[in-house]
Amino acid sequence: MKEYDFYIVPTPIGNLGDITHRAIEILKTADVIACEDMRVTQKLLNHFDIKTKCISYHKFNEKERINCFLEILNEGKKIALVSDAGTPLFCDPGAVIVEELRKHNYTVTALAGANAVATFLSQVPREAEDFFFAGFLPKTKTQIENLIKKYRKTDIVFYDSPNRILNTLEIIKEKRPDASCAVGRELTKIFEEIVIDRTENIIEHFKTNILKGEIVGLVFREKNNSSDTDINEKIEILKAKGFKAKEISIILSELYNINKNDVYKRCLD
Repeated sequence: MKEYDFYIVPTPIGNLGDITHRAIEILKTADVIACEDMRVTQKLLNHFDIKTKCISYHKFNEKERINCFLEILNEGKKIALVSDAGTPLFCDPGAVIVEELRKHNYTVTALAGANAVATFLSQVPREAEDFFFAGFLPKTKTQIENLIKKYRKTDIVFYDSPNRILNTLEIIKEKRPDASCAVGRELTKIFEEIVIDRTENIIEHFKTNILKGEIVGLVFREKNNSSDTDINEKIEILKAKGFKAKEISIILSELYNINKNDVYKRCLD
């Protein structure tokens, strides 16, 4: 098997049985393991009787660790990078050091393994394969609304925390009242649950269920509707001609017998 200088090693997102034989081998034979939280990683290493030395590597010391890692590699040693759970560089540290190592012509490879997005999506039926991965959603309501608006024709996949998800779903319901969502929690664990329903129903469901651990969510794309598309196109044409939202709503509601307020809201969107 080909040897590399730097290994990106996925770790289980919950069920320890999901670690691969190759991941265990690399973690045992590496000279150093770079990890987010040494306490979390040490539990995993103890479980598999891995004695390799650990060095902390997280978003607050990424740049500081570059010279340290380069010195280790200059000595001909191997480094394995892990995150607390899942695949590094998916909303986890790693991009800074990988970029730097490639600049210095060190060999980098990634192992296949656990990933929350793939685990979640493989259980959620979708109309198409494409999706937009937003990572952790932005903090403000306006930023979330803008993202939902921008990708309304694509499935949006995102990470969220238990203390934020209900607020996030409320924003989605407000921006897209007819939207359906999927929410997954405790993936690969005993209390794993994936709920697929209209957003308002998911909100009610989780109001009475304790939420723990990382959340993976999906906002389903808007259904293709030719009449809606036609109206949106006409709105854009009238906007380009200099008509105001109020004028456009009056014109199109009269011509096509549709709700004036609905047209006005679309103009503002």
